[in-house]
Amino acid sequence: MLDVTVIEDAEAAAVSLDPIRARLLAELAAGPASAAMLAGKVGLPRQKVNYHLKALERHGLVELAGERRKGNVTERLMRATASSYVISPLALAAVQPDPDRFRDQLSARWLLAVGARLVRDVGALITGAAKARKRLATYALDGEVTFASAADRAAFIEELTQGVGALIRKYHDGNAEGGRDHRIVVAVHPTLKPEATAQPEATAQPEVIVTPEVTVEAAAAATPQTPLAVAPAPPDQD
Repeated sequence: MLDVTVIEDAEAAAVSLDPIRARLLAELAAGPASAAMLAGKVGLPRQKVNYHLKALERHGLVELAGERRKGNVTERLMRATASSYVISPLALAAVQPDPDRFRDQLSARWLLAVGARLVRDVGALITGAAKARKRLATYALDGEVTFASAADRAAFIEELTQGVGALIRKYHDGNAEGGRDHRIVVAVHPTLKPEATAQPEATAQPEVIVTPEVTVEAAAAATPQTPLAVAPAPPDQD
């Protein structure tokens, strides 16, 4: 079982978002089970559970883990193909975010578009690497920092921009024969408190704590790219 997988197909995404099927996925991520075993947990007849399991299986979200005899019946034990799932923007290809359409380093929505592209590209790279039976070279850094003041945060972002920019200029070789483009994404955003997730967006207040997230991932194609995109945290609000 994979730790996480990306759903790129629109129909598979729709199947996974059905509340009953999402519950079945959660149960099967915990371990293999038959339709009869799941029926009691989700409060549905075995036949209904079987119907939902077949839909999940058609889209590769669950798979056969084994079979066992129970009286005169052979039960199919199913399991989830991953512990967790992420839906790629490719599932809504016609309306997926495009960071190049509107670039604003101070916009949280532009940061969201960059994040969506990251999910889309890495998901496609994982799919391609799996088919080719090759490992995918990626790197990610995630950390937290508490700033004493807005001035310290601004200084941090300035140094971060200069430091990463210097590294790009040092190692970038656009004329390297056989070289491969890599995309670099640097994001800074306020850390979200657990209780804040239940609040409407308009009332949630940004925190002082900021999470800088640095992700480096192999680009799928050699397309013209802006070498560095830094999205600073929004200014403090009264």
